[in-house]
Amino acid sequence: MATPLPIRKILVANRGEIALRVMRTAREMGIATVAVYSDADRNAPFARFADEAVHIGPAPSSQSYLVTDRILEAARATGADAIHPGYGFLSENAAFATEVRAAGIRFIGPEAHAIETMGSKLAAKETVMKRNVPLVPGTAHAITDPEAAREVAEEIGYPLLIKASAGGGGKGMRVVERPEDLASQFERAVSEAVNSFGDGSVFLERFVTSPRHIEVQVLADEHGNVVHLFERECSIQRRHQKVVEEAPSAVLTEALREEMGACAVEVARSCGYVGAGTVEFLLDDQMRFYFLEMNTRLQVEHPVTECITGVDLVREQIRIAEGHPLSFTQADLSIQGHALEVRVYAENTAEGFLPATGTLTRYRTPVGPGIRVDDGVEEGGEVAIHYDPMLAKLVVHGPTREAAIDRMIRAIDAYEIIGVETTLDFGRFAVDHEAFRSGQFDTHFVGLYHSAEAEQRAVACAPEVLAGLAVGAVQQAAPALAPRPRTAKRSAWRTQRS
Repeated sequence: MATPLPIRKILVANRGEIALRVMRTAREMGIATVAVYSDADRNAPFARFADEAVHIGPAPSSQSYLVTDRILEAARATGADAIHPGYGFLSENAAFATEVRAAGIRFIGPEAHAIETMGSKLAAKETVMKRNVPLVPGTAHAITDPEAAREVAEEIGYPLLIKASAGGGGKGMRVVERPEDLASQFERAVSEAVNSFGDGSVFLERFVTSPRHIEVQVLADEHGNVVHLFERECSIQRRHQKVVEEAPSAVLTEALREEMGACAVEVARSCGYVGAGTVEFLLDDQMRFYFLEMNTRLQVEHPVTECITGVDLVREQIRIAEGHPLSFTQADLSIQGHALEVRVYAENTAEGFLPATGTLTRYRTPVGPGIRVDDGVEEGGEVAIHYDPMLAKLVVHGPTREAAIDRMIRAIDAYEIIGVETTLDFGRFAVDHEAFRSGQFDTHFVGLYHSAEAEQRAVACAPEVLAGLAVGAVQQAAPALAPRPRTAKRSAWRTQRS
């Protein structure tokens, strides 16, 4: 066995909350950090937190965070011996992983071949099929001709799903309910796939009704050890992107949890995976699960897994990149309590979750036992249009699911954000909804239950509370005689805490 080689300095090829998240663990491990930043992030918290910071270009990510040459130049100039890609941007870019390693710098992530294999949904399906991992019935190859698609559709049956092979985030995805809609939806899916990914390959599969989105965290080292760290439920989504996550799922039995975990390990083994990754499954209303895809990076929602297992996933990523074997076995892992995460986006939920911009005139995070906030913003900061609108992740951990839900509601009530619209009100509405509390929900939750009116009803305050809030608001506003424009709605509970 080769002797592990310590990492001394990590360049984080990312920004915002995930850059801070990685840097904090690195600092705890005694490892120096380097931030790269764009014009828009010159004074951002993550750039100030790092031991060194290097400017890499203008605000648009295509001219900064996605320019591999500038990132590698920054690594060489600062003497960084490792690069952590975070999530998004270059994290699942096989060519970047290859370039990093070719430069003699360690890439804190999987090998390029694993990224490439799992980055193609068709290649991933073909790879895991050999391991007897259950798949949604559908095509095992790309479909390029509408007539061929029609023939396959008759075999699969309706409703069906057209999906871009290189896709993600719902792009290049179309649900087809009727045969007469197939041709037009097929053309749209191909066009969107070309525009989004430069690859028009699509495939067809049966549309799973009432699906739940369950994913399993895996860790693998270069010595052949692979473990799973149980599941996360990610079924509450808007535009096919997650907004509320929890661990463990409210509906899995121990037997099903073990079966899905074993399948996730097989998926990782099928591509020679090394590092932290997530295997995603669909769970239907008959409790049958199907492989969906593998994300070859750290997930946004990884904190809920950390809460219930006590494992620092970033620390494990770094140790694996240094050449260490995993510091625990599958038998060492167990589920402790329940964790929830609400993503705090700068979005207007009343307008279909459209991104919002503005200045954070007030920003106060909740504190207390079992509350964690991973953020990358601060009071006075600008929320612009250049990047993903996620401001923070609000995470809570409790001894039971019910206790975690109640703690999340209290944490949201104590979270103060003024200056931009956010999804905090939606988060409170979602976790306090009867369907969520009962565990009887699926990926259609937003479409079935959410509206601006329902959200407002869910967060309404009693008259006597509102009276007290009005007095407090007047007192707070007294020092500022000049009126200021308000760019965001202000929920009753955040006003009370102001």
